Amino acid sequence: MDKYEMKTEERTLPLIPLRGMSIFPHMVMHFDVGRDKSVNALEEAMVDESLIFLTTQKEAKVEMPTTEDFYQVGTVCKIKQMLKLPGDTIRVLVEGINRGEIKNITQEDPYFEADIEEYMFESEIEKDKETEAMMRMVVEDFEDYVKASNKLSPEVLVSVTEIDEPGRLADVISSYLHLKQDNKQKILEAFHPYKRLETLHIILEEEVEVLEIEEKINQRVKKQVNKVQKEYYLKEQMKAIQKELGEGESVEAEVEEYKEKIEEIDMPEEVKEKALKELGRLKKLSPSSPETGIIRNYVEWIIELPWDKETEDMLDIKKSREILDTDHYALKDVKERILEYLAIRKLTEDMKGPILCLVGPPGVGKTSIVKSVARALNREFVRMSLGGVRDEAEIRGHRRTYVGAIPGRIISSMRKAGSKNPVFLFDEIDKINSDFRGDPASALLEVLDPEQNNTFTDHFLEAPFDLSKVMFITTANSINTIPRPLLDRMEVIRISGYTEEEKLEIAKRHLVNKQLKENGLKKDNLNISDNALKDVITKYTREAGVRNLEREIANIFRKAAKRIVEEDISSVRINSGNLHKYLGVPKYRREKANKEHQIGIATGLAWTAVGGETLSIEVTPMKGKGKVQLTGKLGDVMKESAMTGISYIRSRVEDFNLDENFHKEKDIHIHVPEGAIPKDGPSAGITMATAVLSALAKIPTNSNVAMTGEVTLRGRVLPIGGVKEKVLAADRVGIKKVLLPWDNKKDMEEIPTKVKRNIEFVFVKNMDEVLEHALVKEENKNED
Repeated sequence: MDKYEMKTEERTLPLIPLRGMSIFPHMVMHFDVGRDKSVNALEEAMVDESLIFLTTQKEAKVEMPTTEDFYQVGTVCKIKQMLKLPGDTIRVLVEGINRGEIKNITQEDPYFEADIEEYMFESEIEKDKETEAMMRMVVEDFEDYVKASNKLSPEVLVSVTEIDEPGRLADVISSYLHLKQDNKQKILEAFHPYKRLETLHIILEEEVEVLEIEEKINQRVKKQVNKVQKEYYLKEQMKAIQKELGEGESVEAEVEEYKEKIEEIDMPEEVKEKALKELGRLKKLSPSSPETGIIRNYVEWIIELPWDKETEDMLDIKKSREILDTDHYALKDVKERILEYLAIRKLTEDMKGPILCLVGPPGVGKTSIVKSVARALNREFVRMSLGGVRDEAEIRGHRRTYVGAIPGRIISSMRKAGSKNPVFLFDEIDKINSDFRGDPASALLEVLDPEQNNTFTDHFLEAPFDLSKVMFITTANSINTIPRPLLDRMEVIRISGYTEEEKLEIAKRHLVNKQLKENGLKKDNLNISDNALKDVITKYTREAGVRNLEREIANIFRKAAKRIVEEDISSVRINSGNLHKYLGVPKYRREKANKEHQIGIATGLAWTAVGGETLSIEVTPMKGKGKVQLTGKLGDVMKESAMTGISYIRSRVEDFNLDENFHKEKDIHIHVPEGAIPKDGPSAGITMATAVLSALAKIPTNSNVAMTGEVTLRGRVLPIGGVKEKVLAADRVGIKKVLLPWDNKKDMEEIPTKVKRNIEFVFVKNMDEVLEHALVKEENKNED
């Protein structure tokens, strides 16, 4: 290290605090002075040797600094030139001479004056290797700084390399640097030349590193800007070419219009990004490209879907009940379930839409009640028939890779509804099929699962759509053909057939008025009596619903309209006496309940897809070899029930006073009429056992009694299903007593009150109780 001799000299000099700048020894700099204290200090300095002490304020924003607001170390400077500027401002040119340190502030007004200790160094000509190395390192650092900053000219490097004195080298280099005030002050406060070089070396390395990082960032930004500029230039060229071809303006305007619509819709971000990405592709494609039509179609589907549109539910339960009762007579279970939903919906906003399945015979009003539900809720109504659907794409749509691809019918129906909370009817869900094109029932699993349908993804859209607010209602004639996983996701509500009284009310309230309107008639033109309507119900229709009833009423009204026009009469009256003139001979003959008791014939009750039916099971024993023959197109389960009943009778031949060899010497023929209709199920077990025993024992069965129940080998009677439908069938034909399994007592709640008044219900546990009521006793026969 060099050997230095440091000299100090004390001076009393005027002081000016500088704002935002520092001056080093050997540095020439000009600055403007405007504060009164600073101007006074300059004037005082010019009087005596033109020397002034310049230090730096710690905070540049301080207007009136005190002794605490500026650094203690500064520079003793020589005033070279002063120039007065307009506005009482003086421009001063100064040259830094030596470092100085404030020892004492002698005065603060009218200007700062301080006792300064001035530091001066005299070095030997020869320098040691360490100092020489430090000087080289600082010069190299400065070269790197100049290259990285691009703010200093190369000539500065030449002038710096010619400086041989270490302290001066550090000061001159420092004067060229754009440093923070703290770093400048550190260099200024390093009195020893070597320490000054070392401090400068550390600061320069940090600055060079920061500048290199800045350069990398600048290059990256410049590259990005160049890319954007390039894209802009190419787009402008494309616009010009398209304009020359006469095809550019429409595409641009169309894309902008689509973009505005997309931005206005509150849709999920991923959907919005996908739509905007497709618009970007559309913008780049030639209008003659076949892909533009596909993209347009896709974007239009996205825009037209009800992402943020929903109708406000009508939560007035009383009004909703009025609407449901006005539109439909009976159907209490369905109405109550909808009103329950409304009540819960009124209490909570986050309720998911229920998924209901209405199961019942044709014509009972399953589809029409769903329309009424939509009206009662003030929601849109959409319907999708699933009968015969066998392609999964019907549900999920086609992928856009296929020619003519479109969304599935669910998304199509949602667009048609125009809101994201409609009442959505899946009609005939029990008639859905599957083949090599996929399984639609499996695709419906996602739709009808409240935990999954908030992100239903159609193959065409390839984006999730929220179905959680949709009220899904399905209809079916039977749950037997609905896949189990699909059935598990739905709440089943059974709709049984109507009683004759309910049908009469439905005809009077709805069907008559509807057919009057459809046939261009008024109430004054046609009068139909209640007895005539009852005859239509009992003699011309036999169904669980009212579809055929409406058809027959329409037939009457058409013929009445023809009479009014042909005969030029004002009105027509229809009653029981002239009904046959309009409908012809009665199609059905109602069996009378008081018909003759017969041997070997028992009345059973059966469930069918169109409601309940009565079955007259006939048994005839004949001499033979013990064969059992069953006819009437019976299924395997029904045949097994017959064999079970015969085995039960054989096990109790003594109790029934039968020939114990009847199974060897007699053939038994069991027949169920209407042989063209397939029949199956275990519920005819007790009926067949009763008929067989009646035929073998030659004891008549009570014609006023109908029965249903499964029989076991020990004679126990097991519960069955479809009780309401079966009981309604018994009521239709005038049965006075119905035998039901003991465990079916719980089903009596579903039976209409009027039917309970017409029929006596007997609940049985075993065949002994069945026979007690079904067979006619000797004393009863005498009375008959």
